[in-house]
Amino acid sequence: METVEERIGEGLIRIGAMNQSQVTDVLKRQKDGDDRLFGEIAVELGYVDVDALLNYLKFKNEVV
Repeated sequence: METVEERIGEGLIRIGAMNQSQVTDVLKRQKDGDDRLFGEIAVELGYVDVDALLNYLKFKNEVV
């Protein structure tokens, strides 16, 4: 059985750290040429705090 890896935006919405419009904004910026990582953009815009992002990534990596 194949597992589908959760995308970071979906995960941050799931845990309540970001909302859909914020994720959409970050993805649009990436599509428009911003080559930074999703988390870098989200933190700079104040959509998510660095600690919340790091905790999510740490938890995600422990589960995988």
